[in-house]
Amino acid sequence: MRVSVPAMTETGKSTHRLLFRNVRVFDGISGELVTGDVLIDGDRIVAVSESPIGDEPGRETEVIDGGGRVLMPGMSDAHVHLVGNANSYIDMVMGSEAHIALNGLAEARNMLLRGFTAVRDMAGDTGSIKSVIDRGLFDGPRIYPSQAAISQTSGHGDFGFVYECPTALGGDQARAEQIGFMRVADGEDRVLAAVREQLKKGASQIKLMVGGGAASMYDPLYTVQFIDKELRAAVQAASDYGTYVATHVYNVTGIRRAVAAGVKSIEHGHLADEETVALLAEKEVWLSMQPFALGDHHYPDPDRAEKDKQICTGTDHVYEWAQKHGVKTAWGTDLLLEPQIAPRQSEMAARLGDHYSNLDALRMLTSGNAELFRLAGERDPYRQARWGVIDKGAWADVLLVDGNPLEDLSLIADPAKNLSVIVKNGHVVKNSL
Repeated sequence: MRVSVPAMTETGKSTHRLLFRNVRVFDGISGELVTGDVLIDGDRIVAVSESPIGDEPGRETEVIDGGGRVLMPGMSDAHVHLVGNANSYIDMVMGSEAHIALNGLAEARNMLLRGFTAVRDMAGDTGSIKSVIDRGLFDGPRIYPSQAAISQTSGHGDFGFVYECPTALGGDQARAEQIGFMRVADGEDRVLAAVREQLKKGASQIKLMVGGGAASMYDPLYTVQFIDKELRAAVQAASDYGTYVATHVYNVTGIRRAVAAGVKSIEHGHLADEETVALLAEKEVWLSMQPFALGDHHYPDPDRAEKDKQICTGTDHVYEWAQKHGVKTAWGTDLLLEPQIAPRQSEMAARLGDHYSNLDALRMLTSGNAELFRLAGERDPYRQARWGVIDKGAWADVLLVDGNPLEDLSLIADPAKNLSVIVKNGHVVKNSL
């Protein structure tokens, strides 16, 4: 449901005053719900009070009576592919770049209506999508883009056909490179150029493929990708721009190589052993994990289906070890090339409750993920304020839930029914009350 749009500046900031009355506040951190009022002025939260907040003379205020519902921060997804999630394989191969981008823009709005007010995009040309959302021209979450993910030849991001000559040997770019979804680079010089290219295009952080994956054809899960000096070159180039490198990798050798090179975030890690998980805690490296289960992805051949099965078998163990050793863990989805299952994002968020307490799951979905996103430092496009919390001065990204997710996390699995109000950047996107 779309409500009337308040006045906006040309930078997408709301200019009106919004007051939530009679809400129980989950602030993104504490398990204690505080009953009271929350005031939003423009794009920021300006007051959280257990006492009633009055009107300001001379200013019109939109009032939403929460009726005792829970007000919580907007959720975030640490591993999305906006254009990859919104387009099928055929779309990516045959569609124009405009077709691909517009599908991504539509999916951005869908994500926002599921309650995800911030996402970290881990492969895809999303700079223009981010721009029109940030300017308030279209609804969508805050986007932390990685731009093209960087892969070696025959790595997880090499989607060229086997009969095509690699770019390092003088061949043409494969389709995935042409549309800015991947960049294949071999050797220090090309890795440096590839990293700098993504920073030039607005990347908040850099994504590298450091091991085999399920979706790709030439890289069994045991493979280790990029040698030490290539990884260190990428880390140095990102660090020089004040940001960090995140790496796709499942296996132990690849994780350890990435950590040794100075990578700050391991994406996936489902085939890690306990000692390697403990190493992440020791080195303060993030584990950006997904609660994968069989059926989340579908593959057209037995080899890739078997890789997916192996990945899913590691989910429970790695979550258990991460909690045991105190690893900083983020949550994401990594849905890809199957637009019909994009709404599974909400189900996977609720599935986090199979591994964590409801409070810890909700913290991860809000303030916890935000801590990882902020590793982008000066590259953080939203660094002017905090998000993932309900507190004075934070960005005004909030959800009004019909029920208490601290008691029943499954509420977030059905956002159309249970998210009564969605506010992003002070703008009421949905109000079904």
